[in-house]
Amino acid sequence: MLETARLHILPLNVPALELYLQGNNLFELEQGLTLTNRSVHTDVRRYVNSITLPCMRKAPEDHFLFFTFWLVIEKNTRLVVAEMGFKGVPNPAGVVEIGYGTVEGARNKGFMTEAVAAVIAWSSKRQDISTVLAETAKTNTASIRVLQKNGFEQYDQKGDMLWWRTIFAQKSGFTPV
Repeated sequence: MLETARLHILPLNVPALELYLQGNNLFELEQGLTLTNRSVHTDVRRYVNSITLPCMRKAPEDHFLFFTFWLVIEKNTRLVVAEMGFKGVPNPAGVVEIGYGTVEGARNKGFMTEAVAAVIAWSSKRQDISTVLAETAKTNTASIRVLQKNGFEQYDQKGDMLWWRTIFAQKSGFTPV
């Protein structure tokens, strides 16, 4: 688990993710979190069951962390305010991509900026990560600000999507992207 001034950031292992997918406050009750009656969209549940969970089960050592949901929990309220995660293990060049989303009632409070900063700090300490990427729609100003505040630079645009990166100090064995 990662911790910031206001947040706990909890990567879910296989049993926790399976429970989280069920909704109905089951995960929240087990973890002592505030109940919200959240549900998981059918398409998300289907994807996680068919792609994410099998990848997690096959992942060696701590590599399941690159497939799972990382829940962002506000310490004071014990509410899940966001979900984030990686989009797979680092490639041979040490490049990994992150994605994130904030619960509607928790937006514009700096939670995602704080959470991304924590995940970037964690990533920078790993020997298998040299660069973190993120993609955002050019109209998503909130997400763009999160990335800018965390030192990401825009390096590409494909249609309406902007591509961002942060590169860590040169690590042995990696060529900068």
